[in-house]
Amino acid sequence: MSELARLDATGQAELVRDGQVSPAELVESAIGRIEALNPELNAVISDLSDKAIAAAGRPLPDGPFRGVPLLLKDLACHSAGDPFHEGMAFLKRLEWTESEDQYLARKFREAGFVFVGKTNTPELGILPTTEPAAYGPTRNPWDPGRSPGGSSGGSAAAVAAGLVAVAHGNDGGGSIRIPASHCGLVGLKPSRGRVSLGAEFGDVISGLVVEHVLCRSVRDSAGVLDAICGAMPGDPYVAPARQRPYSEEFGADPGPLRVGLMTTPPGGQFATHPDCIAAAEAAARTLEQLGHRVEPAHPEAIDDPEYITTFLLRWTAGIAWNLKYWEAKTGKSIGSGDVEPSTWALAELGRSHSAADYLGAVEYHQRLTRRIAEWWQEGFDLLLTPTTAEPATPLGTFEPAPENPLAPIMRSVPLATFTAIFNTTGQPAISLPVHWTADGLPVGAQLVAAYGREDQLIRVAAQLEQADPWADRWPSLVGDAARTG
Repeated sequence: MSELARLDATGQAELVRDGQVSPAELVESAIGRIEALNPELNAVISDLSDKAIAAAGRPLPDGPFRGVPLLLKDLACHSAGDPFHEGMAFLKRLEWTESEDQYLARKFREAGFVFVGKTNTPELGILPTTEPAAYGPTRNPWDPGRSPGGSSGGSAAAVAAGLVAVAHGNDGGGSIRIPASHCGLVGLKPSRGRVSLGAEFGDVISGLVVEHVLCRSVRDSAGVLDAICGAMPGDPYVAPARQRPYSEEFGADPGPLRVGLMTTPPGGQFATHPDCIAAAEAAARTLEQLGHRVEPAHPEAIDDPEYITTFLLRWTAGIAWNLKYWEAKTGKSIGSGDVEPSTWALAELGRSHSAADYLGAVEYHQRLTRRIAEWWQEGFDLLLTPTTAEPATPLGTFEPAPENPLAPIMRSVPLATFTAIFNTTGQPAISLPVHWTADGLPVGAQLVAAYGREDQLIRVAAQLEQADPWADRWPSLVGDAARTG
């Protein structure tokens, strides 16, 4: 059992299929690691171990990940009978639970996953760090004084520390890719409409938000996407159909590709940290060695100066909507004392926008998306960037000053500068752990493909993983504990 934590989810599932290990043994092993390491990390905030042990002892769906433990991010994807707080002290005080599985939770169960807990997230998933007042900060396993990123920071920390091989995440501006970069993981943001947000939602903030997972291997990312992709009837967006299972793209030859390299943040409003540039350049060198053509280039439309203000208009309107959503769902009013100061200030800003302002921002982003898409039509296959413009930040970096509760969202710009634009365009993008700083912090590089081309990302990501493997890198905090069952 000492090797279980070293295996990815695909490897764990293979052991179950071969009869070498039972689902119950996998689940009990993960629970033991959570009990040993979570007090230091604060990644898991809801213990579902009793339900998990019971589920693992019963017949499970014969899916591709039968018996593999999974952690659910405590945001958007709720599970029947379990706490659901979205980082809000307001919902924690109400001891709020959901009576039904979200559609994605059902898809995870059908794939054979067993839910062993829920992971920490910033309040309403707003910030690129995981330090909610409701549950306290999650610590980065590579440096406990630093953030694991956000908003899927609890999931990222748990996977990086080996508590589980795979954990759910979602991404509205970088919330899968930023934690993947900070924690040395694979983080794929699928195309808009690839994974349904139903049945609760048709879209979130007019299509900015997508669902997937954080994991340690490219084959896990591909295999899980196979299991959860597909539309529900009535979904407002449906991504182009895949040509074959994504797991079959893993190891397939992508052929020689033309890749644009961009290391300066859009608009050049600040400098990229040298380690983040080093991550992108390291990936570029490996891609060239693999036979791809890499050249300095990017869509000029990305530099449009209106982008940040219009993205924040949509984002803050979404926060205002989210508070109204929870007022309607709980039947209770939410005031300034019920949420964190920055959440309230951002919601107030969102309320100041008119409906015409919001629709104008969406229309502007649609025009911008068309301009950006032309770059891929004109002969480029991929765009390569740093995932973030700075490495993992110290905990407390986003603590707002009383006189400026909006400061945290503006402080977020360097972390989301390379990621958020592709939530706007709906394109798939993946962060890969290709660089470590002198202090031992992981730093990711991001690859972006044309809309609907997750297949291309998976092929190239698999090449990079094989050329420069990262699977044997483990945080020193974990030590032998993450490698024992």
